[in-house]
Amino acid sequence: MANWYIMYNGQQVGPLEKEGLLAYHPGPDTMVWCEGMANWQPLYTFPELMELINGQRSEVPHYAPGSPMPPAARVSTKDKTTAGILALLLGGLGVQYFYLGKVGAGLVTILLSIVTCGIWDVLTFVQGILMLTMSQEQFDRKYVFTDKFLPLF
Repeated sequence: MANWYIMYNGQQVGPLEKEGLLAYHPGPDTMVWCEGMANWQPLYTFPELMELINGQRSEVPHYAPGSPMPPAARVSTKDKTTAGILALLLGGLGVQYFYLGKVGAGLVTILLSIVTCGIWDVLTFVQGILMLTMSQEQFDRKYVFTDKFLPLF
């Protein structure tokens, strides 16, 4: 199977199977690229993709604009309010990271709290405030769906 890429909100998204392109609700002028191609091309230049979007467009659920991935791939069970309160109250112990499933970051936070004699706790307190003031989507992108080992701010 070929790996496809789609240009969405000015960002390259992929690799995807061709059915995965549907999650981004592409139009005929949406730029796509497939491994082995020299340049990006409009989707309408690929008859198999046009057939796919014309036949199944109504079956694909809508997603929030600006999201780099469709919600089906981005379902979070972590609540920003819970994480924020944990960061405010127990941030120096890394409890917010343990809650997010980032055990390594939680252990590093404990170590940093000990080494800095509690100064690190001030940073985790500020982190808790920021968590509480950002939207759930921003929280998911910054803390849940990130590849960063220790997402702080």
